[in-house]
Amino acid sequence: MAVSGGPDSLALLLLAHAAIPRNFAVATVDHGMRAESGAEAAMVARICAERGIVHQTLPVTIAPGNIQDAARSARYNALAEWAVRNGIGAIATAHHADDQAETLVMRLNRASGLAGLAGVRARALVPGGSSLPLLRPLLGCRRSELGAVVAAAGLDPALDSSNHDPRFDRVRVRQQLAGCDWLDVPALAHSASHLADAAAALDWAVEREWTEAVTIGDDAIIYRPQAPRAIGLRVLARAIALLGGNPRGGEVARLLDRAGGSLGGVVARLDAGEWVLRREPRRRGA
Repeated sequence: MAVSGGPDSLALLLLAHAAIPRNFAVATVDHGMRAESGAEAAMVARICAERGIVHQTLPVTIAPGNIQDAARSARYNALAEWAVRNGIGAIATAHHADDQAETLVMRLNRASGLAGLAGVRARALVPGGSSLPLLRPLLGCRRSELGAVVAAAGLDPALDSSNHDPRFDRVRVRQQLAGCDWLDVPALAHSASHLADAAAALDWAVEREWTEAVTIGDDAIIYRPQAPRAIGLRVLARAIALLGGNPRGGEVARLLDRAGGSLGGVVARLDAGEWVLRREPRRRGA
């Protein structure tokens, strides 16, 4: 169980301790990005010790670049390694209904497609290529409800100042949702869950289209579209990625609309209803 010391994850710890005592272990990932992080990990260790719960602090180093994305990747990698090392069968996190709603609004604002709008699922795999299950048992709970659980236990959770920093998109969305009395946050969270179901169905259809309509040759990938546009876009993106490209959804849509072109080092053309995709020839002297 991933517990940072914040109110959401402390609530997860307390609820799990009430429901399945001694049947789980806790890890706190210390990103080392804030002066308080070491003390917060120590606080979680103390809370666990008082309840007879196994705890370990996992220090990680964050790569430069997009700090939030890098921290997320480092966190999941550390948790997966810890779980495998200790024979733990799954990782649980404290994502809740407000997280779902915030993510949905953020991605709507970025004109995301179905994959981007789909909310996280109650059961998935730990990101990063792991086969370890990732459980989110609190998706039906509100942030305020989890905070009340922690307060009732007489605990003072860690408060990360970045959660109130308006430089981050999520913080701005959170502040706006908090002051918007006509939006139903649980309903938004349910919508995100429905979109996740639709995304899973689309993934299934894409896999079938790939099996039935794609031929991989020595020097080209041939795609004979049989399915609607949304599926064709994903099949084209998969083919381009297989040839070494790193396409984004909007770029693939423009390629499809133009019936061909060059994208990410891959040349694609539509000829008599058949897509032919090849790696772009190397330039002389390259």
